[in-house]
Amino acid sequence: MITILLVDDHPVVRHGLRGMLDAEPDLTVVGEASSGDEGVALAVELRPDVVLMDLRMPGGDGVSATGRLAAVAPGVRVLVLTTYESDRDILRAIEAGAGGYLLKDASPRELADAVRATARGETVLAPSVASTLMRQMRRPAPPALSAREAEVLRLVARGLTNADIGKALFISEATVKTHLLRAFAKLDVADRTAAVTTAMEHGLL
Repeated sequence: MITILLVDDHPVVRHGLRGMLDAEPDLTVVGEASSGDEGVALAVELRPDVVLMDLRMPGGDGVSATGRLAAVAPGVRVLVLTTYESDRDILRAIEAGAGGYLLKDASPRELADAVRATARGETVLAPSVASTLMRQMRRPAPPALSAREAEVLRLVARGLTNADIGKALFISEATVKTHLLRAFAKLDVADRTAAVTTAMEHGLL
C-alpha cells in the first residue's frame, strides 16, 4: 500500500484528490495539510511514501516545503501537483528536490500512475513540463562578464558618460571604451543601451 499526504490550501481540491486516490486498491491518503509548513510537520510525523504538493499556498509555499522535506524527511518523495507551469516554477521545484511535476488537468489514471512511479523513485513530468525543461537545457549559457565590465555597465545604466565612468573608477576614458567593447562582444550587441538591457535579462547586473 502506497501512503500519500495531500498538501493543498483548497479543501475542495483535497477532497477530490482523496476520493480519486482512495478509490485505487494500492493507494491510501493518510493525511491532509493546507500549507507548506503544515505539510512538512505532518510528513515528519506520518512518513508517507509520497507527498502530493501544491506550489503556491499561504503559510509556506510548496517549493520551500519541498526543500525542507529533503533535509528532514529524505525518504519521503514529493510529487508537485499544480496549475502553474512557468519556467521559473518548474525549475525551482525540481531544484528543491521534487521527484515529479504534474498539472492539475491530469486525468485520475495519470495521477494514480504518477503517484506509483514517484513512490518507486522514478521521475514523473507532465509532457509540457518535460518540453520546458528540454528547452531550458538547450538554451545557451549566459555570457560571463568580468567584474570590471559589469561595473562599467552598471554605471552606464545610471546614465554616466564614458568620461564620468572613468573618473568614478579612476581609469582612463580609453580603458572604459575597451571594457565596453569587450562587453558588447560578449553580449553580442552593438550599443550601450542594448548592452545594459541584455545584461539585465541575463541577470548579470
